[in-house]
Amino acid sequence: MGLQVDLNGQVAIVTGASQGLGKAVAVALASNGATVACLARNAEKLAATVSEIEAAGGKGIAVPCDVTDRQALDGAIKQVAADQGRLDILVNNAGITRDKLARGMSDEDWDAVLATNLTSSFVACRAAAGIMRKKKSGRIINMASISGIIGNPGQANYSASKAGMMGMTRTMSKELVSRGITVNAVAPGFIASEMTEAIPVAIRDEVVKAIPAKRMGDPADVAAAVLFLASADAGYISGQTIVVDGGMTG
Repeated sequence: MGLQVDLNGQVAIVTGASQGLGKAVAVALASNGATVACLARNAEKLAATVSEIEAAGGKGIAVPCDVTDRQALDGAIKQVAADQGRLDILVNNAGITRDKLARGMSDEDWDAVLATNLTSSFVACRAAAGIMRKKKSGRIINMASISGIIGNPGQANYSASKAGMMGMTRTMSKELVSRGITVNAVAPGFIASEMTEAIPVAIRDEVVKAIPAKRMGDPADVAAAVLFLASADAGYISGQTIVVDGGMTG
């Protein structure tokens, strides 16, 4: 059954909810009672996420949005809150990679990753915090990565975006926790997903050997961490990064 928490009556927003970790998180939140607004660029994939949520008896809303469009993202978050009458949970999951060794990384590759992974998270946090402050409660959860902790060759842009996200999480927690809003991050290790499927099998095998748990993580492992941080039981946890990596950074 997995972790179960009571999110009945709550409204959540998950960015990057069309596939991978974002989809798993959106389905998990909805399965535990939340109405989940699913944000991503691909309307067709968003519809599939919402269909999966509804098939399981949950409530999902597709909100096509390019998170790198600051005005559109700000407006989408505020519109969801207006339509639903509240906003309780924000999960900043949208992210991309443009891997290349730093000496060959273009300005465009740097800017694209920082805009999608970090700047969009700031814009979303700012919009959500303004809404949550009014009722003095809320949960903001940012999807970081162990790449932001240990670094990874070829990922100067990605690692910087995720390290920045963890620093932003700590600062926003200090600004918001007195208002009843917790701000935390989840840092997955190597999780089975569309992204890791693109890695050659030989390299994936070597990665698994380096993981003390001797397996890649499952999206459900990450979703469980998000569920806990979104729950009432996590009300005294803020400014933290929960690492979900099978002991790789332990």
